[in-house]
This record gives sequence, C-alpha cells and structure tokens, in this order.
Amino acid sequence: RSLAFLRESGRHFTINRMLNFESVKQRLERESPLSFLEFNYMILQAYDFLELNRRHSAVLQFGGSDQWGNIINGVELGRRVDGVSLFGLTAPLLTTSDGKKMGKTASGAVWLNADLLPPFEYWQYWRNVADADVGRFLRIFTELPRAEIERLEALPGAEINEAKVVLANEVTRMLHGEECIEQIQATAAALFGGGNTADTDALPRIQVKAAEIGDGVPVIDLFVSLEFAKSKSE
Repeated sequence: RSLAFLRESGRHFTINRMLNFESVKQRLERESPLSFLEFNYMILQAYDFLELNRRHSAVLQFGGSDQWGNIINGVELGRRVDGVSLFGLTAPLLTTSDGKKMGKTASGAVWLNADLLPPFEYWQYWRNVADADVGRFLRIFTELPRAEIERLEALPGAEINEAKVVLANEVTRMLHGEECIEQIQATAAALFGGGNTADTDALPRIQVKAAEIGDGVPVIDLFVSLEFAKSKSE
C-alpha cells in the first residue's frame, strides 16, 4: 500500500520544491537531523487533506503558520488529482518571549484534557510563565478588562507574581471550573505559602498496590510512575 501511495501521490511532488519550504531549509541550515519520515510528512498531510475532502467534503484546513507549506501542498494535490478547489488558513504561532512554541515538546505539552495534564499542573504551567509573557498571555487567554491587565503587567519586581497567579487562576477556571480553583489555591498555599493546612487534594496521584512495594520499588520506577521522566532511559 505504501508503494501504491507513493506511485499515485508522490509523483505530484518534486524534491526541488520540497527543499524550498522554509521549515526544511531552516533544518538544513542548522544542520539539524531530518528523518525520511519527517521529510515525507508534507506529502502525508497533503494526502490527508485530499481524503478529508473526498470523505467529508472538507474544503478549508486551519493550522499554525508553520504549516503553511504542508497545507498548500494539499491544496495543489486536490487540484491536480480531483480538480477541486481547496483552501488554507493559518494563524501566527503562539510562542513564548524567547521564541519557543508553547507546549511543543511531549514533556511540556499543555494538554486541556485533565487525564493527560492534571489541573494543578495546568495551573502551575501558567503560574510559572516568564515575566515578559504575562501581559500578552493575559490579553490572549483571559477575559479581564484592559485596565486590569495593564495594571497587572505593570507590577514591579516580585509583585509580578501576583499577575501570574491571576493568569493561572483565570485560564484554569475557564477550563476546569471554580471548584477546581479553590482546591488548587488551598494546595498551593499549603505547599508554597506557609499555610497551616495540609490540603493536597489538587495534587496528582498514582495508585500503588501493597504487593508491588513489598520488596521495595526502584527509585527510577517511581520517577517514571510519577511522570518525572517519560522512560527509564530518559
């Protein structure tokens, strides 16, 4: 099936054109490894757009600005193969002040699903953003009045942490609800605020059977279970 796919769809793409896409050129200029799978991903995404049109009549593909080349490949493949008019729409990438994509890596992915990223960790992500990102993130991710945002981003020195807490509270409340915020604040106060309570309800937990720890558990296994690392080798 792979050979059939390459024979039917691959012939519509040239290496010359693929090498001219900005994403590929940047990797080559940085001498960053580029696997065969990554190089051919643009063909797979283009074919995916074509199939979505065939099966579900999709005519518009949304994506980040770094996906422009892949989307255009799908537009051209649809025109050449089926004679259909397809369209693409991209938006600027959300990046931090140092230019990195937000949540791009697996270890730092900002999942909205509580099963993939516990609410407390989601709150912590926003609480720990860089000082330079606070004002912009308040404008993008919250519905606070403009005057309040300007007040918060102007807080000097360590007081900017107040703005970070507001940012974390607002975005977490929108996603997980008010009750979740109350638990998180109680947990944060117990852990970091010198509070007298020991409320840790919002902290992520793992279940370990008594039989599993009877003879002891290697600390490296605990690190993986607690998701301090994705694998033992890491």
